[in-house]
Amino acid sequence: MNTKILKIDENNIDTEAIREAGEILKKGGLVAFPTETVYGLGGDALNENSSAKIYAAKGRPSDNPLIVHISNMGALPKIVREIPREAYLLAEKYWPGPLTMIFNKSDVVPYATTGGLDTVAVRMPSNRTARALIDAAGGYVAAPSANRSGRPSPTVAKYVIEDLNGQIEMIIDGGEVNIGLESTIIDLSESRPTILRPGYITEEMLEEAIGQVDVDKTIIDNHSGQAPKAPGMKYRHYAPKGNLTIVEGEPSAVVEYINDQVETLQKEGIKTGVIATDETAAKYLGGDVKSAGKRQNEEEIARHLFRILREFDDDEVQVMFAESFPHEGIGQAIMNRLLKAAGHQVVRVTSPDKK
Repeated sequence: MNTKILKIDENNIDTEAIREAGEILKKGGLVAFPTETVYGLGGDALNENSSAKIYAAKGRPSDNPLIVHISNMGALPKIVREIPREAYLLAEKYWPGPLTMIFNKSDVVPYATTGGLDTVAVRMPSNRTARALIDAAGGYVAAPSANRSGRPSPTVAKYVIEDLNGQIEMIIDGGEVNIGLESTIIDLSESRPTILRPGYITEEMLEEAIGQVDVDKTIIDNHSGQAPKAPGMKYRHYAPKGNLTIVEGEPSAVVEYINDQVETLQKEGIKTGVIATDETAAKYLGGDVKSAGKRQNEEEIARHLFRILREFDDDEVQVMFAESFPHEGIGQAIMNRLLKAAGHQVVRVTSPDKK
């Protein structure tokens, strides 16, 4: 298949290009496109054949639900059985934006889109290109991240092309995304709203809008025998080609441990990488050191994380180490992605004076 690649400026949208992309989706084809979170791989959410094509192109397990993207609240009643009060409160505050809500689905949504579940995940992106495409496609676009399943999500079109060129009809290049982590997912289909995937919209922000919410324990714990109600809950995700380990502890002890490991591995001829911060990058003495940003600027770290993992693949890094981050606020989302990328491989170190 010949994949057409188009560049589109969100601030000056090419309406003819969007019309062409919308026609591809209406006919059952696939189009990758930018959102404010990561690039999405879009298909007609109400066409089970389109959803099947998404799973095939990504190599994605068919029980891993897809998120349905809409462009306005008027589209919601068609695809959900009921809209709880909390959904209106959250939509008023955070839609359009990086928040996905899970509802009990209506019959119009095929099980091929929901991974066999009676619930449907819905998001309204804020990216203007994404919203224009959704409208051009008929209002309902199923779109997981536009990468091969399990790989780091793409934040620039380069990595969409690397993973999916020749497998889908079109890739829309909208430049680098703003946020860099997938949307927060909250389940509103049960009696108590529950966060299933952390993201830019934090637990504190959600509680500000609707009161107390639960947090699914599998966000940080990797043990779950249940079918995933949201993308990313059950399977290893966001993983680079090499081996990644997260190192937790006092900053000085973390740097010392990583330096020792890197020195040993380099003597064995193994190419290494380190995910550091601006505060620590200069302290690492070897390996491919990349700073994700200032430690106190979690939004910056979130925006750079997936790009760094992809760049390590570009550099053919075999073994990587990442500093740990706080588990609160956006840090919870950062650690959720790092833990899944590392297959929950964590080393905890202590300072010499605490041993």
